[in-house]
Amino acid sequence: MFQKTDFWIGLAVGVVAGVFGYRFMQEREQQLAAMQAAAPVGELPIAELQRQKEELEDLIAAQEAKK
Repeated sequence: MFQKTDFWIGLAVGVVAGVFGYRFMQEREQQLAAMQAAAPVGELPIAELQRQKEELEDLIAAQEAKK
């Protein structure tokens, strides 16, 4: 069976991962709220469009590399 130490290590890793995931989601929500408040409906700033374009290009390159 599992040793007691394994349980505590697993619990600690899970807690740390949960904290980082929670902080990441909070930051993303704040960024999204700031973008929605800053830009009128239907319009995104050029910097945000460039960031999305680069992200899409990276995803396309990763997919092409898998083939």
